[in-house]
Amino acid sequence: MMMNASLTSSTHPEYGEVTVPFPIPDEVYDHMMDLLSSLGIGDVLAQDCRVVGLESRYPVLDRLEGTVVNVDELDYLAKRLDSFCAGEDDQFLAMAHKLDLENVKDFINLTFCCQQATVITNFSDLERIGKDHLMTLNGGGMPIDQYRTIDGTKEALRLIQGGGETVTPFGVVYDNGMELEQLYDGRHFPSYLYKPSVLALEAVSDDAEGYFCLPISNRQLQRTIERAGLEYRDIPLDVILDELPEKAADVLALEKLTVNDLPELNRMCWAIEPLNDADIEKLNAVILLAKPTDASSISQLAEHLDQFDFIPGLQTQASGGQLNECGYVSYHGAMPLEELMGEEPAEQPEQEMRMM
Repeated sequence: MMMNASLTSSTHPEYGEVTVPFPIPDEVYDHMMDLLSSLGIGDVLAQDCRVVGLESRYPVLDRLEGTVVNVDELDYLAKRLDSFCAGEDDQFLAMAHKLDLENVKDFINLTFCCQQATVITNFSDLERIGKDHLMTLNGGGMPIDQYRTIDGTKEALRLIQGGGETVTPFGVVYDNGMELEQLYDGRHFPSYLYKPSVLALEAVSDDAEGYFCLPISNRQLQRTIERAGLEYRDIPLDVILDELPEKAADVLALEKLTVNDLPELNRMCWAIEPLNDADIEKLNAVILLAKPTDASSISQLAEHLDQFDFIPGLQTQASGGQLNECGYVSYHGAMPLEELMGEEPAEQPEQEMRMM
């Protein structure tokens, strides 16, 4: 984990503490929320968790100890930091120290702009310092032929002799005019793809904004909807990332999805997420055979792939079944195929089904 935080109630510390790993793994998310709820904390929006102790590889985050935070704010901050490379670590640490930040909102916002700063931790290689500085000013990248023509030593000396530096425990930092933009407003988290997802969606209206990387636990999905202010609203979903099987995407008409479709989409993504390439190819063939009309039907097919036989690439018609563009596929389940697709989902949470 990126960090562990011991949390207690800001109003009733006598209830005890809970140590939560951040980012919170999907498989324990619901359990962690239950533990927090038992202490009367973990609200979707309220900052009701007092940080008793915090362990991480970022010493500046120790400043959060004693402050009151929202659990999802800590989770989002941890996700942002967990994806940082070594250079970004230095930029975040040095700028957090320079700006004397001490609240979770500012830390979150810093993760989106600290990359603009130049941090020198070792002055022995001026050539590299100069080139890295110009790369930073250029947004982190430039054509390789342009990079090779840079006189790194000259640029490093120009930077060092120009002043404007701040000495921190994490290196000498030059902010390069960086400003702490308020991308996180205290409620709506900026869109951010933290992990590989089957489907990433965004819903935006005048007064609400939510970002969904599916699959996630049902509890997390509902908390995200509530935090975004999207409950019971038929707001269109924009597709940010689509890793669905081709035939599933064709069925769903992604451009017509709304927030109300999210629960079934999430269940479908839980069913698809553990499938390997061969299973995906088989599912495409099964979809052509079964002709599902919605995400719920696709979920049922993905969860019952073992009830189908599939021979990829077969060009000769076999008895029974169907020969389609994916190969030969047939169904051998006990109930009619239409009933299988219409069957009610099991009560067991999707992520627990996957782990079993």
